[in-house]
This record gives sequence, C-alpha cells and structure tokens, in this order.
Amino acid sequence: MARAGWSEVSEPILSDASTANARRVPIAGVWWPSRRRGFAVLRRAVVLAAFGVALLAVSAKINLPLPYVPMTLQTLVVLMIGAVYGWRLGTLTIIAYLAVGALGLPVFAGPVGGLKPLTGATAGFLSGFVVAAFVTGWFSERGWDRSMVRLFVAMAIGHIVIMAMGFVWLAYGMKLGAEKAWLVGVMPFLAGALVKNTLGAILVPVLRGMVDRRYR
Repeated sequence: MARAGWSEVSEPILSDASTANARRVPIAGVWWPSRRRGFAVLRRAVVLAAFGVALLAVSAKINLPLPYVPMTLQTLVVLMIGAVYGWRLGTLTIIAYLAVGALGLPVFAGPVGGLKPLTGATAGFLSGFVVAAFVTGWFSERGWDRSMVRLFVAMAIGHIVIMAMGFVWLAYGMKLGAEKAWLVGVMPFLAGALVKNTLGAILVPVLRGMVDRRYR
C-alpha cells in the first residue's frame, strides 16, 4: 500500500521534471544529442560549430555595400544559431567565427579576413554577435524557441544588442559622433532587422516542431 502510494505521487513529479528539462534542450541537442563520452562530445561541438561558421561566412558574402558597415544576412544567422544551438554552443560558434576571420580567412563581409574588421568600423557589430547569440540562446533554452511571439522578442533583444554595440563603437571608438553613428550604423538597418527578425521567429519554431516530432 505504501509503495503504491509513493509511486502514484512520485511518477507525475518525475514526469513534470522530465518535461521541464526537455524544454531546456535546444533544437541541436534534440537532433544530435550529446552522449557525454569524451571525444564524441568534442566531435559533435566541432562539427556543429564548423557548420555554423560556414553559414556565417556565406551570409556575410550576401551583402549590400554601404559607406561604413555593409548590410548582410549575418544577424539572421547569428540569432538563429543562438536559438538552435543554445547559449553555450551558439556563443562558442560565434567566437570561433571571429577567430577564423582574425586568422586571415575571408569569412567577413569584405574580400579578406584579418584583424581590420575586428578593429575598424564593423568591430562593435561583430562583438555584438557574441552577446546576441548568448541572449537568444539563453531565452531559447527556456522554451522561447517554441513560440513565434516570444522568439520574436528574444531575437529583437539580440538585434538591439548588436545595433547598440555597433552604434557605441562607431560614435566613440571611431569618433563619428552620435548623430552620424545613428545615420550610418543604425537607421539603414532597421527595416532589414525587422524582416530578418520576423523570418527567424517563424523558421525556428517551425523547425523546433519538426525536430520534436521526428526525434521524440
């Protein structure tokens, strides 16, 4: 009797805990679970990060040249990497991308890599990528990747972080002043950011539903 009573009480509690933990697993973790077996974990992280770096490199080349900062698809890819990978692997992937570019590989929007994009006009935006991936991934791991509205908000915060850091660097790091930094570093990107934000907020929850149905 006592054992049956304990089972009846504890089973729903375990089920609820399991559901709560499942909601914290990002899409990549469902599609390719981490088995926590040394080299297998490292291999998984390297493969996913390399794929993310490749996507970022391609998205950087799809650009509209502007006087100081080019308009690219990168912010969409950065935020989607955060949402799909989660904050840990998402942040690591963006850092890996910046490191690859710093080593000289042509992964940035311009024709060459190296340190210039990381110290010139685009430095604030590129640094903002890291923080934005972290923020979006953090919200994603709390179930926001299942809701278009919530994910739109999370990605909007990510976009604001990128633009704010880019603005501050242009205004004070590059000495353009606040007015000019706003005109060349924020205003031209607002409409595009809204479109990319909407697209990401639609695609990720759809992908989440597909992966959950397929692998669970």
